[in-house]
Amino acid sequence: MRGNSRGNSGKDQKLSLVGSISLGTGVMIGAGIFVLMGQIAELVGDLFPIVFIAGAIVVGFSSYSYVKFSNAFPSSGGVVKFFNKSYGPGTTTGVFSLLMYVSMVISESLVAGTFGAYTLRLFPEGFAGYASILGILLLVTAYIVNVLGNKVIGATATFTAIIKVGGIALLAIAGLIASGFADITGKYIPENTEALPQGFGFVAALALSI
Repeated sequence: MRGNSRGNSGKDQKLSLVGSISLGTGVMIGAGIFVLMGQIAELVGDLFPIVFIAGAIVVGFSSYSYVKFSNAFPSSGGVVKFFNKSYGPGTTTGVFSLLMYVSMVISESLVAGTFGAYTLRLFPEGFAGYASILGILLLVTAYIVNVLGNKVIGATATFTAIIKVGGIALLAIAGLIASGFADITGKYIPENTEALPQGFGFVAALALSI
């Protein structure tokens, strides 16, 4: 009985294939489309599809490396496990691991701040100061969902991924119909590249896309 209960509890703690795909899809849509697309368009204008394609090529090589490494060294340690295998336990692994954690904190803060700013567009300008509060509430909600376990994480990720994919599809179709299929490009000139050296706007946008 004890062995069965332990086996069942361990099985319940694993993300399903659908949940894993939904979680990855949600992260890509949330960060790559909702947050970064506008900032990349500000840097490179109507060249932003090329930036995303270039970024996808770079990320493709990185993802392939993750897949091969995960097959060779299955572990729940994630990137830290890879660092440990590559550099061994020591200062280098510790520094890279901390940098990875810091990058995750920055990414979560960016998504939370953007969520607050976008949500307040639905309200009068007097509510603009509440963007940070909404961002904090989002982080607290995400923390609670993570604490509840992988089953809740998978169900939540699947539900939100369906909403995101459906919403993006509807917006894309409506945008193409409203703007006209023949005049999609050449309508926007980037404005924020004046403060950067020539060519660095594309590099900065590529870094954001990755």
